[in-house]
Amino acid sequence: MGKQAEGPTRTVTRCASGRPTLVIVHWNQPDAVAATIASFRRGTVVPRFLVVDNASRSEERERLALLVGEEPDVTILDADRNDGFGAGANAGLRRWLADPLAGEWVLLCPHDVEVDPDTVRRLLDACAAEPMAGLACADVGDGHTPYIDPYFGGMTMPGSPDPGWQDADYPHGTLMVLRRACLEEVGLFDESFFAYCEEADLALRARRCGWTSGLVRGAMVRNVTIGSSVALVDYLQQRNTLRLVRSMSGRYHVFVRICITLGQIVEGLVAPRRRPYVFAPRARLLAIRDHLRGVVGPPPADLR
Repeated sequence: MGKQAEGPTRTVTRCASGRPTLVIVHWNQPDAVAATIASFRRGTVVPRFLVVDNASRSEERERLALLVGEEPDVTILDADRNDGFGAGANAGLRRWLADPLAGEWVLLCPHDVEVDPDTVRRLLDACAAEPMAGLACADVGDGHTPYIDPYFGGMTMPGSPDPGWQDADYPHGTLMVLRRACLEEVGLFDESFFAYCEEADLALRARRCGWTSGLVRGAMVRNVTIGSSVALVDYLQQRNTLRLVRSMSGRYHVFVRICITLGQIVEGLVAPRRRPYVFAPRARLLAIRDHLRGVVGPPPADLR
């Protein structure tokens, strides 16, 4: 992967500097939000916090307000319904974009992450040194770099151990940083994905416009929990991967990917010890069915 994606060159106008904004997408885990904010407050660069509540239960929403709602640098934005991570993220990003003085970069994460004290500074410094950087992510510590495969969609492959910016096909969603000029040109997340693969879709659109994506090695972030059921995660990953492969590579690649998924289901049932952590046979079959039917948006109710 080269340092400069193909596309038109442009002059990037820098916005006013200052504290960056961190958009946190929350659903029914207010204590996790408080812990995430506390983690960022220990950093050398402390952002302002914009918490998007994705229609949490009333008691959880009340606790969120009690825990962080009175803090002067925290804003809570209420969504009418839970339309997924992409929709929640977009609500926060639209609020940020509406303020032209809010800075050139915005951070984005789910409600349950932990960062090192220098993570935000490393992210912003690395991105500022890349003239066409549009999207980037922090380092989850697995030694891998996000990669988009024509059959498997968004995945990872071993990357360089050297600290700093590394070109990547897309940024993972554990902690992202997004550039104002990139979002204004490319648009926001495709909300019909609901969750999973929307980062890869956004990165592909950004690449077509000449923006690059990267991972900043050494800017450490940890996803503390998996907040959704294994079946829900497996369904959304499988369904949305098939959609991404279809749009990127075509029907033949989707056919091959479906055959691979069916083979993985059989292997997981015959040899349980070889199953991946996220493995739900029924959810995978539902994902294949719904992709063939053209179903997008929220997952089936019994998986939610």
